[in-house]
Amino acid sequence: MALDPGTARCGVAISDPLGVIATPMDPLPVRDGARLAEEIAAIAREAGACRILVGYPLNMDGTEGQRARACARLAERIRAVLPDVPVELVDERLTTVEAQARLLEAGHSPEKRRRLKDSAAAAVMLQWWLESRHS
Repeated sequence: MALDPGTARCGVAISDPLGVIATPMDPLPVRDGARLAEEIAAIAREAGACRILVGYPLNMDGTEGQRARACARLAERIRAVLPDVPVELVDERLTTVEAQARLLEAGHSPEKRRRLKDSAAAAVMLQWWLESRHS
C-alpha cells in the first residue's frame, strides 16, 4: 500500500496480491493526523497490506522541508495504530509530475485530474517500488 499525503487529500494506492500492479484508490480527505492514521489503518487491514509506503516529499536538493516532516509524523502515527505492518518513508519526488502526465494521456478532464492526482501519484510511487523489488 502507498500513500501520497497532501494538505487537502491523501492519495492511496494498493497492489495486487502478487505485488505486480499498483492501483489507485479514492483519496482520503485530510482532517487531523490521528483520524487519518486510523482511516489508513482500516484500509490497510481490509486490503491485507503487508507494508505501507508513505511519500516523503524531499526538496529537489534532497533536504527535508515542512511537508516532509509532516509526512514523517503521519508515518509515526500509522506505526502507532498498526504496529505489525512496516511503514516506510519513500522519496516521492517527481511522482506527481508522472501521475499528471499519465492522467492527461488518459484524456481525463482538468477537474478529474485534480481529484485523482494524489492517488495516481501514490500508484506511481508504489509501481516504482514494486518494480525495484522485481528487478
